[in-house]
Amino acid sequence: MASDTAQPRVGRADAGTRTRSHRLRRVSLVLGSVLAVFLAWEGVTSIVAYTDDAFVRSDLVAVSAEVTGHIAAVHVRDNQTVHRGDKLLSVDPLPFRLAVAAASATEAEARAKQSADLDAAKAASDQLAAADAALDLAQATQRRAAALSAANFESRQQLDIAEAALRKAQADVAAAKAAVNRAQALLEQDAAAIARAAAELATAQWRLSRTDVLAPVDGYINYLTLHVGDTARAEQPVVGIVDASAWRIIANYKQDYLRRFRVGGTAWVWLDTAPWHFYRARIQGIARGISRTENAPALLPYVAPTTDWIRLQRRFPVTLVLEEPPADLPLFMGADARTVIFP
Repeated sequence: MASDTAQPRVGRADAGTRTRSHRLRRVSLVLGSVLAVFLAWEGVTSIVAYTDDAFVRSDLVAVSAEVTGHIAAVHVRDNQTVHRGDKLLSVDPLPFRLAVAAASATEAEARAKQSADLDAAKAASDQLAAADAALDLAQATQRRAAALSAANFESRQQLDIAEAALRKAQADVAAAKAAVNRAQALLEQDAAAIARAAAELATAQWRLSRTDVLAPVDGYINYLTLHVGDTARAEQPVVGIVDASAWRIIANYKQDYLRRFRVGGTAWVWLDTAPWHFYRARIQGIARGISRTENAPALLPYVAPTTDWIRLQRRFPVTLVLEEPPADLPLFMGADARTVIFP
């Protein structure tokens, strides 16, 4: 009986031992799997840097009219390809032509006044020359009369007459000099008036030349909402152009990758607008700063640290440029991309 009782107890003990052993093996297997996955991930990420937080960017050129006026013509349509120098729109030129005509008339009037004042200045100069000659004669007459009067060959009355004539000649010279000075002052005023009128005419002509708004870069018209009859206001953007020469990829990489990146290094880009192909690119630049707050001044980029409610490591923008992309590869500003870098 004692032997029969001991056997079940031994059996239960062995079963418990086997259960604990199975549990330990399962725990060890799980921990080993987790460790293997971690080591594999660390190994992969040490040689491959991947992010799907990337997008296509270019420069959006905000084109403004340089004069204010009603739009007389729109020469482009939305999404059209344009080249530098192409007409985008025209502001009604009539008010500006009238301004040019008025400024031209003002300049002509100023030049006509200058011409008349030049004639007056010449007459004043001639009058001064005549007064100087009369003064020379009066001085000679006075000296002769004084000598004759001193020798009693001429009466005192004749000397008085000569001296009076001398004083009058001196007064005439002073008046003639004042007239010449006034004429010179008028000519200086005329020159200033002509310069001012010429500047106003040049400004009016420049404003007229700016009634045609031209494309400053090659690119693509984006989100055009202009219509004939709208008002274009100076320095307020009216047309947006996506610059065709400034395409780049902005890839936000986790901060622990950055130390292994080098400017000029190779990257590979998958474009969601042209999938199933990796395009070769090079690292153009690595951001050296980001904003920690969303509402900070725009001099630093802000990269949200959360994605789908999961907080991630801080990420920094890395700028990539495609190397010799196919000529028929269309790029779209804001489109998603994925990038791989082998540091």
